[in-house]
Amino acid sequence: MRSNLSESLSWSPTVALSWLWGLGFFYAVHVVLAHGWAGFAAFALPNALGLFLFGWVLGDRRRDPAAILRRAEGAYAGLFLLAQLFAVAITLFALFRYVGAPLFGERAAGAIVGLVLVAAILGHALTLRRLRWVHAGLLALGIGAGFVAWTGLGMAAPAGPTPLFVADERFFGLVAPTLVGFLLGPWTDLQHWQRVVEIRRGGGSVRLAYGVGAVLFLGLLTLNALIASAAGPAGAVTTADGLAGFQPAVAAAVLRTGLDGAGLAFALWAAIAALSTIDSAYAALRWSMTGLTARSQSVLLTFVPASLVASPLWIVLAAGALAAAVAAANLSMIYLMLPFATLLAGAAACLLLEVLGAQRAYDPVLCALLGATAALLAVAGYVTPNAALLTLAALVPLIGALPMLAQYLGWSAPAPAVPAPAPEPTATVIRVVNDHLGGAEGFEGRDFVIRLTPTYDDTNSVGNIYFANYVRWVGKARELFFRHCVPDFDLASTEFYILTKSFQHDFRREAREFEALTVRIRVKHANRKFVTLEHEIHSAAQGLLGRGEQSLMFVDTRTYRPLDIPKSIVEGFLPYAPAGAAPARWREEPALAPPMAS
Repeated sequence: MRSNLSESLSWSPTVALSWLWGLGFFYAVHVVLAHGWAGFAAFALPNALGLFLFGWVLGDRRRDPAAILRRAEGAYAGLFLLAQLFAVAITLFALFRYVGAPLFGERAAGAIVGLVLVAAILGHALTLRRLRWVHAGLLALGIGAGFVAWTGLGMAAPAGPTPLFVADERFFGLVAPTLVGFLLGPWTDLQHWQRVVEIRRGGGSVRLAYGVGAVLFLGLLTLNALIASAAGPAGAVTTADGLAGFQPAVAAAVLRTGLDGAGLAFALWAAIAALSTIDSAYAALRWSMTGLTARSQSVLLTFVPASLVASPLWIVLAAGALAAAVAAANLSMIYLMLPFATLLAGAAACLLLEVLGAQRAYDPVLCALLGATAALLAVAGYVTPNAALLTLAALVPLIGALPMLAQYLGWSAPAPAVPAPAPEPTATVIRVVNDHLGGAEGFEGRDFVIRLTPTYDDTNSVGNIYFANYVRWVGKARELFFRHCVPDFDLASTEFYILTKSFQHDFRREAREFEALTVRIRVKHANRKFVTLEHEIHSAAQGLLGRGEQSLMFVDTRTYRPLDIPKSIVEGFLPYAPAGAAPARWREEPALAPPMAS
């Protein structure tokens, strides 16, 4: 059996390589030439520290990353998708703008499209556990190519010495955004959430894998800084905002010195970094979106295939379009980097605090508005330059996390993000055998729930679950619901009958034999004459299978004359009727305590 040590260390190469992408890969080149070695350290150390802390926090054995993500990914889906969008966009933009176009011209665009297709194939065909071995091999090849580029460029005299430290208004202004973006950045990255889940599932140590991965990542940044130092600062280009960027300095040095071997080696190293980002993004998006779609109750999925909605290709295509737009506008990659310290920072801070134990008080609209404001401040502060504006831009989005921070620090009592619902009725779930279906029944809050397992007996001649069985299961749930709410009802002595006035069910997916199913039924609405119940059928494997509702009426047993809702029904159903769903007459009559299961 593979040891815990080897299992943990086998993840470190993919942890380091997948975090490199365009931001770290090319910004390491820029920052060492623009601000010297001290400036590089101010960029690289928080970047590696953020990666390490992500693994350290989620590596706590008292935390279950898979359970945390299940609770969080619905609320923070926008954060995760936007983070992958910007990560892939930065990678594609930087690869084309700073390596492909300078060295190979416009035909590099076709090669990059091919690279994206290869990455998508790898991400689709391989599990993450297998993909890590591909990344380990790619990393060894990439480091070798990086050293070839470094030594090759070192043979030619650089255009100028690399300074120790160059400080200006823009550098000091970027200190706060750097800290916010890099310390919170890993929490937005689905790729690393998937890695943590898989490491834990395989019995490895998340802390060890990410500790070694962070050190390895710092080494990769340093390798790129050494390559940039060997190339020299003569390759700066001016973008549409009038500012100089040193990201294409290596390509410029290759063209200046004619060192084609070094240029090809650096292009290979950049392509490996891009490939490992895009294939990981594809795998992580497919992993997350498939689960989210299966659990979704959106009506849209009735008309659009779930596999189409969950496909990562939409994000990859959007990232390509965004990268092309930024390139066409002749902007710097900084404009694709700033969202991590502004637009996404508030949501990322809320997510981190939730992981640490704070109760969710995440307001996505407020965080988005604060983030958009911060992004405008950041652009203004970067172009001017103005250190105060840049610093303020990094702090503004964190305002959205202040309620959760105050709660986490004990400065305020926990408060839900939405008004507290009415107290749920107290009930005990009882377990019984439901003829051949076998399952459980009882109340979960206001929902009456039965659990069942269909068998071959429930299928039709072609092997599908027969459509009428779904209606039968809802009927069974309704009758058991009545039995619990009105336990004294006796058909032989009753003065009223309960008739089904209407029944409607929308089918979404099809159950399979031996698949664990749950039928939920609840009171939706009532007036003087009718009670409306709504129901849902869920699969443990597929999510929502269908939903619908039914309307009930009550008639006299002798004359079949329609009656007002009988008092025994009012008393039995009132504890399970949500606020506002029942008529005032219900609320005015005394209600019995909720029936307790025995």
